Amino acid sequence: MSGILAATISSSDSYLLIAASAFSKNLYQGIFHKRATDKQVMRCSKIVLVVIALFGIIVALDENSVIFNVVSFAWAGFGAAFGPLMLISLFWKKVTHTAAVAGMLSGGAMVFIWEYVFTPMGKNLGISWLTIYELLPAFLLGTAVIFIVSKFTKAPAEDITEEFEAVAAVE
Repeated sequence: MSGILAATISSSDSYLLIAASAFSKNLYQGIFHKRATDKQVMRCSKIVLVVIALFGIIVALDENSVIFNVVSFAWAGFGAAFGPLMLISLFWKKVTHTAAVAGMLSGGAMVFIWEYVFTPMGKNLGISWLTIYELLPAFLLGTAVIFIVSKFTKAPAEDITEEFEAVAAVE
């Protein structure tokens, strides 16, 4: 639990700082007050940081908030679309361009299909394994599609496999 809490705090403080500094530099100094001094930008950043943190606390206190579900769904989409491709292409030099696109599309699409078709079906029929987090089946499908499509499409160009082997040899 401590590790999870530490990771959460470590990430959330970075997000708060990024949001506050982006607002201060891009909007406050970039649009509203173009001649703002560094001191004024810093003051604005601090104020925005407090406002965003308070907003986050208010949202977190709402037990019926859907923000967690939306973020979880978005991360499932990113994980299923890009995760399999990133992992496989790090270790397997035969991933093709067509397979990469097919894996991203199928993984991303499966997140929606699982959430809006299989999960409701599982809830209605009482089949608990159909209600699992959509990232798992989508990730598995994206992985399978990358391997299958790579096997049945033209191999990557020679210069790409040579570059892969050169980078692999550095280890």
